[in-house]
Amino acid sequence: MIKTKFLGATRGFVTVHAVAIFGQPVFAGSYLTGDYGMLAVHRFGANLVFSLALAQLVPTALLWRRGGPRWPLWASVLLLLGETAQYFAGLAGALGLHVPLGVALVSLAVVTLVGIWR
Repeated sequence: MIKTKFLGATRGFVTVHAVAIFGQPVFAGSYLTGDYGMLAVHRFGANLVFSLALAQLVPTALLWRRGGPRWPLWASVLLLLGETAQYFAGLAGALGLHVPLGVALVSLAVVTLVGIWR
């Protein structure tokens, strides 16, 4: 029962995180096509995605400590580290790192989402 509760919380955080991270390329693309106000939305999204990644560590750690799988915790740690690098690459304007790292992070979020719902 306890493990099921933590699995549900983990699924919720992973799902919300994936939805938020999916929005980031959309906001960036809108900015790059000339809607300059979308840069502020992209910046807000970056803060939201990072905060969700940080918060996601709690249910994944609790799930693992209660006998669940360990991989969601490690995937969440990897997402958090990658999003930290992504955040600073974006602030520095290092698009050569920011764009491919963004693709990798969205991919990892999708793999995590599919894995946690299986």
